[in-house]
Amino acid sequence: MAAVTFRRGLAGVSAAAFSALAQFVLVVVVTRAYPAAEAGGFFTATALALMVAGVAKLDAGNGLIYFIARARTYGYRGISGYLRAALVPCVLVAAGAAVVLYPRIGPLAALLPVMVVVDVLLAATRGFGSLRPTVLLDGMLVPACQLVLVATAALAGVAATWLPVAWGAPYLPALVLAAAGLRGRAPRTAYLPGTLRDLWRYTAPRSAAGAIQAVFQRVDIVIVAVLAGPASAAVYTAATRFKVVGQLANQGLAQAVQTGLVRALAEGERERAGELYQAATVWLVLLTWPVWLAYAGLAPWVLRLFGPSYGAAVPVALVLAGTMMVATACGMVDVVLTAAGHTGTSLLNLLAAVGCTVLLDLTLVPAHGALGAVAGWSGGVLVKNLLPLWQLHRRYGLHPFGRHTLAALRVRGWAAA
Repeated sequence: MAAVTFRRGLAGVSAAAFSALAQFVLVVVVTRAYPAAEAGGFFTATALALMVAGVAKLDAGNGLIYFIARARTYGYRGISGYLRAALVPCVLVAAGAAVVLYPRIGPLAALLPVMVVVDVLLAATRGFGSLRPTVLLDGMLVPACQLVLVATAALAGVAATWLPVAWGAPYLPALVLAAAGLRGRAPRTAYLPGTLRDLWRYTAPRSAAGAIQAVFQRVDIVIVAVLAGPASAAVYTAATRFKVVGQLANQGLAQAVQTGLVRALAEGERERAGELYQAATVWLVLLTWPVWLAYAGLAPWVLRLFGPSYGAAVPVALVLAGTMMVATACGMVDVVLTAAGHTGTSLLNLLAAVGCTVLLDLTLVPAHGALGAVAGWSGGVLVKNLLPLWQLHRRYGLHPFGRHTLAALRVRGWAAA
């Protein structure tokens, strides 16, 4: 079991690293090929699309993981009904959002339902214990195709207004392949009574939390664009591009251990849950801290890759690096909290984090631009991680570091387990 968890975690983090690199290169291409105002418009449109898609998916994917992981004991009977119960509301919300957003982001809005369905289907495959579709599609195919299509459009001199379409197009083949990945795993069966009620009774609090999390991850770019202009949004996006490393690495490890955490906590195996939490934390620190330290030290040179005017954002990079080191040292606290069933508490934590970010942004961005925005984001990140860290300690005695930390580093021992 430990060897499987380690391999899955390594695969997830490898995909996260590839995705982060592809996104970084994409930002370099766009900032080099287009004026800051046009680049900022593109970054704002894609951030808005990701934020709205994150809201529209209603966190149905995590709900599916929860029910599919628990359904293994009775042969996954009725799981196709859970899939339908999860997908229909998400598609309807995404379609409504697409209509509203079309005047703002153009044809990219039409791809919002596709983005949402891809996310839900990939979550379902993880519920069945298969991480490969998520790694290959979400971690590699989509970011690689986005980079190729956007770079091709930039080299061809395509107007910046069409870049969001090139960025969103890879979700179409990802949809087909994600659906193929579920074929045979969830045969169509009769719809069991109570399926819709059970799924959304569990998922509803997480839907709100997932929506807030999606807003939290992207709202800073939108606020900068509104309060300081698209050029400042481009500078802020470039300087904070590396924050995706922490987000994706955490996501990659979380995808690998989430199902195991749900099972361990549901069965009262607190020791096993603590082992998974500490193992994921130490690997998250070891894999990301070198990135943050290198970024802090090399920021004056790295930022110039985006263009001469971006070098002034070094203070933004330093705040980003320090904040992410603290956050990763806390581990995937929110994943553990929700795996234990405390979805309402997670929602309150996220509300506090978003409130902190928005309040600080509105106060600081008009006067300090990108630096004010990263200060607001930093405050929200600290709240988002330190609150659940304290709650896990108080309720379960779980800690990100402990006696399982050193054991997790013995890769040979894991492989032999």
